[in-house]
Amino acid sequence: MLIKGYGAAPQGIDAVIVTIEVHAVPGFEFTLVGLPDNAVRESRDRIRAALQVNGYDIPHKQLTINMAPADLKKEGAGYDLPLAIGMLAICEHIPTHALEGRMFVGELSLDGTLQPIHGMLPIALCAKEQGLKEIIVPKDNALEAAVVEGLDVYGAENLMDVVHFLNGIQTIEKTTVDIQQEFEKGQTICDADFSDVRGQENVRRAMEIAAAGGHNILMIGPPGTGKSMLAKRLPSILPPLSLKEALETTKIHSVAGLLPKNRSILTQRPFRAPHHTITDVALVGGGTNPRPGEISLANNGVLFLDELPEYKRSALEVMRQPLEDHKIIVSRSRFSVEYPATFMLVAAMNPCPCGHYGDPNTICTCTPSQVHRYKDKISGPLLDRIDITVPVQAVPYSELSKMEPGEPSKDIRARVVRAREIQIERFKADESNTTVYCNAQMTPKMLRKYCVLDAMSDQLLEQAMAQFGLSARAYDRILKVARTIADLEGMETIQVAHLMEAISYRSLDRDSWGE
Repeated sequence: MLIKGYGAAPQGIDAVIVTIEVHAVPGFEFTLVGLPDNAVRESRDRIRAALQVNGYDIPHKQLTINMAPADLKKEGAGYDLPLAIGMLAICEHIPTHALEGRMFVGELSLDGTLQPIHGMLPIALCAKEQGLKEIIVPKDNALEAAVVEGLDVYGAENLMDVVHFLNGIQTIEKTTVDIQQEFEKGQTICDADFSDVRGQENVRRAMEIAAAGGHNILMIGPPGTGKSMLAKRLPSILPPLSLKEALETTKIHSVAGLLPKNRSILTQRPFRAPHHTITDVALVGGGTNPRPGEISLANNGVLFLDELPEYKRSALEVMRQPLEDHKIIVSRSRFSVEYPATFMLVAAMNPCPCGHYGDPNTICTCTPSQVHRYKDKISGPLLDRIDITVPVQAVPYSELSKMEPGEPSKDIRARVVRAREIQIERFKADESNTTVYCNAQMTPKMLRKYCVLDAMSDQLLEQAMAQFGLSARAYDRILKVARTIADLEGMETIQVAHLMEAISYRSLDRDSWGE
């Protein structure tokens, strides 16, 4: 006798359907095949205990369970439920037709309670894509799975609820989510607001430009000047997530096991701020069983690296390619997975080891060689990928003591959203474009089309390139930033003033620390 059921295996931020085949002949063996890992092989013991606690004995049969495709490694405990259901069906405790058109996912406790698993959203999407009509999941995963339209989701408390449901003895209430309502309900401004910031007009301006064009930004200044405070407020002026971006962000956090309980979808742009002791793998993703790293968890949001020179050189260098390609590919001998990495890099650093180089209020104790060694911890190729570099100076007492709040985030956000709308319309008109939606992502072809300079601007940029020894990548970055400044002002073409401001944000290329 042969029984077939369905589970799923997460692959990156997607999933692949897994067919559970259960075959029984007279005997006393239990064989599990299909490249299971240790967690899957241990499911035999969990299932045996759960069945016995609930009044079902392991059948006196030789059971062979195949998990197809056989060349795909099966990981995790999410296969417990489909395996248990398959065993109960082969023993005729469940009608075989009850397994048709349904996927089962969940981890079993020894008493039969269903435990939530990671990556439920990709699994539910996989079920729908494969034409399945229903999915039965742990109750704590039901809201997440119900985000997928056109798929009936049933959240069960334990194994017996599932068995009785399949036998028609009891019902399980179908879980539904009004995805549009959930999405709109969560669209709120961040608690951290730019109105809390005193002074720092130049940095606020740079932040606005960065947000409007999706540009990477580096702040350089002494300790205590507000670099971290400013970075934490950047998400408050970014455009709201689109529904497509929200679903992609939710998938990543679901796979990583970071989706908050009782949340169906993430509605705020992520803000990730890893410590400088982070490992290469934790930053970019990977591991024996690959998981998304911080650059993917920051997808569609902000990755904040404070004290940039303190990070391991190897970790920063690995990040160079994702900054260009907006994705990270983790390759193993048997497979490779791809994680999205479309994020804004926001970095902060001191100008020297003591932090006071160029500080008019405190004498720097570092030697010139120490300053240069500190600066050289950041490679030139990485600096080339940073669009905006802005100095941050201490705020004078006259500014700090002001009681009236600064410009609120909602006003800045309104200007940023208008600039982004201009960019979206511009790139939408390009028939070959499917991925570019802000200026920072423009391809060389788009640069030639949308960043045309007049004679005076072209001459100015040529002089800047020669005087400051700018690279070809810096040339592209200047044009992108200039295009964003023009968009903020609602200008069709890039003017000399826009270009001059964009050039001024290449301070590291001019080696003007502390000036």
